[in-house]
Amino acid sequence: MPEFDLAVIGAGASGLSVTAVAAQLGLRVALIERDRMGGDCLNFGCVPSKALLAAAHAVHAARTADRFGISLPEPRIDWHAVHAHLHGIIAAIAPNDSEARFRSLGATVLRGEARFVAADALVVDGRRLDARRIVIAAGSTALVPPLPGLDQVSYLTNASIFDLLQRPDHLLILGGGPIGLELADAFAGLGSRVTIVEAATIAGKEDPELVAVVRDCLATRGIAILEQVEVAAVEPGPTLVLADGRRITGSHLLIAVGRKPSLEALDLGAGNVRTSRAGIVTDRGLRSLSNRRVYAVGDIADPEGIGPRAFTHVGSYHAGVVIRRAVFRLPARIDYVALPRVTYTAPELAQAGLTEAEARASDRRIAILRWPLADNDRAISERDTQGLVKLVVEKDRVIGAGIVAPYAGEMIGMWALAIAQRLKLQALASLIVPYPTRTEAGKRAAAEYFVPRLFAPGMKALVRLLAWLP
Repeated sequence: MPEFDLAVIGAGASGLSVTAVAAQLGLRVALIERDRMGGDCLNFGCVPSKALLAAAHAVHAARTADRFGISLPEPRIDWHAVHAHLHGIIAAIAPNDSEARFRSLGATVLRGEARFVAADALVVDGRRLDARRIVIAAGSTALVPPLPGLDQVSYLTNASIFDLLQRPDHLLILGGGPIGLELADAFAGLGSRVTIVEAATIAGKEDPELVAVVRDCLATRGIAILEQVEVAAVEPGPTLVLADGRRITGSHLLIAVGRKPSLEALDLGAGNVRTSRAGIVTDRGLRSLSNRRVYAVGDIADPEGIGPRAFTHVGSYHAGVVIRRAVFRLPARIDYVALPRVTYTAPELAQAGLTEAEARASDRRIAILRWPLADNDRAISERDTQGLVKLVVEKDRVIGAGIVAPYAGEMIGMWALAIAQRLKLQALASLIVPYPTRTEAGKRAAAEYFVPRLFAPGMKALVRLLAWLP
């Protein structure tokens, strides 16, 4: 009889979620982690980046308080105190992800490197573990491009940048995706000079109309953004040598060009687990196509070739799918139709469902509805009117929503629900929302769908006729 019902490799968001539920249901669960409990999100990603952004945005609020008639001195930034702040936040959240907590839930926590020795067995630091089911939640690491000279200079990734004991004078960021943009915003707000170099366009997966607002706001705060620019080599300095011959020298270099699955040490061949360049190949229920005992969740899952979705909330969602399928033996499949994502710059950029470009590429007959924050009373009251809500509509239902606004991440949830449940625009337009809030902008955008009908000549004629009734 196998020693464990479930072996989980990786104590990041998805692995911890699977373990917590399975252990509390009474299953014999082994949780294996070679590095830090909490994984990338707690230690090197979501948590410290948001803590750093909160500090930067506080500085920006102080510097712009004069728009309310309040004069404040130039903020004094104590980098050591900022460093202590973000690591204090990590420490405050860490008990939720700790060994002690998961042992208290009934899991066996093992620290070490896991590798397959059979389709249903692992070895961790010399100990063999036999399990009925194995969940791989190994996560991902920063992708380091093979640029000439990069191996000869010191560079940072998201795994090392939060340990800096001195603020960079000039931070060069290679890559303009969510990680690059968020850290550019954070370090620029805290006094660093920042240059982003992007081979394509920043936030390339997002709606260009919404990205334009973020680009303008970052540029206003002094961030240099170079797009459609190739880096040919890296020299000591660090210096980026561009394809056109220009050289940009900074004090620090951050590599933020993407992620790669952390699978090298697992010896997946011994477990008959098939992989792609993107990760572990699974069906839409996240079960391995080559080993039915194995499931993959989080950044390393490549279901039916659609590619990973490297978000913490996706890892938690994956955990729910695996619990339903592997533990309760119920049918369960991933569905990304309403998957929300957020880039936490100021303003934030949030998206759920299809962008306008994605919808048009699929030959859908769509309508685009917009409402600018410049026409939103809450935004006007707070003198922060950059941004808009943009809806992609097919027939009378929303199939995509994009928001660029302060706290757009808090606003996108309603639209993710509307897309997932295929709610009609009439229900959204008639929703009562508090006044004044930025949420009203979404309601007003939905209502725009009915304006041409409401004020059409036929409707006016009907109203005149009704006016004759007693």
